[in-house]
Amino acid sequence: MSAVARPDETPTPAGSYRVARVVGDLVLTAGMTPRGVDGALLATGRLGEAVSDAEGGRMAALATERALDAAVSALPPGRILDEVVSLTVFVAATSDYTTHSRIADAASTTIIERMPGSALPVRAAVGVASLPGGAPVEVQLTALHRQSPAGAPAQ
Repeated sequence: MSAVARPDETPTPAGSYRVARVVGDLVLTAGMTPRGVDGALLATGRLGEAVSDAEGGRMAALATERALDAAVSALPPGRILDEVVSLTVFVAATSDYTTHSRIADAASTTIIERMPGSALPVRAAVGVASLPGGAPVEVQLTALHRQSPAGAPAQ
C-alpha cells in the first residue's frame, strides 16, 4: 500500500540540500526533525534528561511524517510510494539512556499507519549526543516507489 499525500505538508530544507531525492526505484530522504508548519522545532533536549519517552515517541512520529511527506514530494508525476525499506532513527540521549528502540517504535508505527499492509522496514535506532537545533530525534528513510495504479489519486 502507498503513503497518502498530505497537501501543504512538504518540508523545506534548513540548509543547502534536498529534502528527498529519487534515484532509480528508490526515494531517499534527508534527516527530518520534529518541526511545525512554520519550520520551528516542536521540542528540544535529550532523552533521559529534558525529554520523556512519551514526548520522544511523539516527536519521532512527527519526524517520520515529515520524512514520508518529503519522499512523496520528490516523486515524479504518476508515481507513488510503495513501501519504506529502511528507517534510521537518531535519538539525542544521555550516555546512560538505553531505550532508543522504544522511541524508534513510534517511527515504525507511523509508517504502519500511513502505509497499511506494507512490510516493515529494516531499522536502526542510533543514540547520539546532539542533533541539529537541539532536536531530540531525527528520522531518515529510504523507500521504493512505483507506477500509480490506473484511476488512483496522485500523491
